[in-house]
Amino acid sequence: MKEACGVVGIVAPNRPVAHWCFDALFALQHRGQESAGMATFDGESITVMKDNGLVFSVFDERTLMSLRGSFAIGHTRYSTSGSANWTAAQPVYRSAGHYGFAISHNGNLTNTEELAREAGILPGVMLSDSDLVAELLAMRVDAGASLEEALGEVLPTLEGAYSLAVLEGDAIYGIRDPFGFRPLCLGRLGTEDAPEGWVVASESPALDIMGAAYVREIRPGEMVKLTTDGVVARQIMEPASPSEKLCIFEFVYFARPDSYLMGHQVHTARKRMGELLAGQSRVDADLVVGVPDSGVPAAEGYAAASGITFGYGMVKNRYIGRTFIAPDQNARATAVRRKLNPLRENIAGQRLIVVDDSIVRGTTTKALVAMLRDAGAAEVHLRISSPPFMWPCYYGIDTPRRDDLLAATHSVEEMRVAIDCDSLEFITLENLRAAIQITDECCDACLTGTYPTSVPVGIGRRGENS
Repeated sequence: MKEACGVVGIVAPNRPVAHWCFDALFALQHRGQESAGMATFDGESITVMKDNGLVFSVFDERTLMSLRGSFAIGHTRYSTSGSANWTAAQPVYRSAGHYGFAISHNGNLTNTEELAREAGILPGVMLSDSDLVAELLAMRVDAGASLEEALGEVLPTLEGAYSLAVLEGDAIYGIRDPFGFRPLCLGRLGTEDAPEGWVVASESPALDIMGAAYVREIRPGEMVKLTTDGVVARQIMEPASPSEKLCIFEFVYFARPDSYLMGHQVHTARKRMGELLAGQSRVDADLVVGVPDSGVPAAEGYAAASGITFGYGMVKNRYIGRTFIAPDQNARATAVRRKLNPLRENIAGQRLIVVDDSIVRGTTTKALVAMLRDAGAAEVHLRISSPPFMWPCYYGIDTPRRDDLLAATHSVEEMRVAIDCDSLEFITLENLRAAIQITDECCDACLTGTYPTSVPVGIGRRGENS
């Protein structure tokens, strides 16, 4: 899976904020590794700096010093829609209005063809969903609306997922779609009695790294306006569902373990996933190991609940990106060995329970099992801390077509044979919800095929090709 993007927006009166924005983007690097960018306002104009690559390769001290001002938004990106080249990097800028405006977007829209027709954009010309939103806003600003008015007109026409940070000169807007598919939270610099600035960010660790206090999550359909005078919040769209529909895979895989989502710390939820997974069945084994990084907390929970020793069976190369970036299945299999190396003395002759977060195509999982067997593992029992991933996502995760999803075309036993492990078990959806401590909250369309919104033309109600 390609991951959701990361966004941040900072207002700090009389403080240069580019370095803070850099730190926040660094904390959100796990959400996007294709490109990074930043837009700042210095009181006279908006400056945008963006490029392909990781945050530390796009920005250095020289570029940060040139990004002046007390207002900044930033973005880390994976391409879920449009091109992965430099022109699609964010923030997206438009010159409409007195200062122009810049947008950072996390999510994916499902009615882009309809919106593009409204904007008069020819098929194949649009770079990304974010570029389309910017164009729609610019059209209304050029027609005489303020940016805030334009946001109120355009956003209700969007379908799908979006968490936005929008910079307009001396104001930053943070907005979340009416379902709340993607996370966005509010933070405060300084004390409650004497605030020194305000922050919106995809995840709470982006607040922690700059010393900002977590205030709350932005509500579905809510817009917060950050200025030097403080924060003004208003509900510009009614929530589309009685309960928030945050992507359930934020808890399983995407979010950092130290993040807080819906009032729950992600690490704690992942550990409970392992505990409940261990209770589903019993297997005799010598060692429980987690696949770094998101599989490790679940492995800790599995070991604690089962009484089987927890240990480390793999070392992760921290300088290798996530394996789903690779362009084809052979490259993904090779990337597993670049990314993970077995601790042979720990696993040789051992019956292993290997805990991972998900199986998508199965290519990397099969390569992982082969690597462990080559290192001398006597048995490999796979335990997965999410239910089978059976349906494409249209809300900000670039998953393959349904035919490419292993669980969509294979039974669990057929998957076990294809992957060549000794046993395979997935956590149940009921146990996953119990681990996160939710009932019908969260979007789980990728697991159930029940989509909260309409999906693109050519896809049936439950995600099948029609």
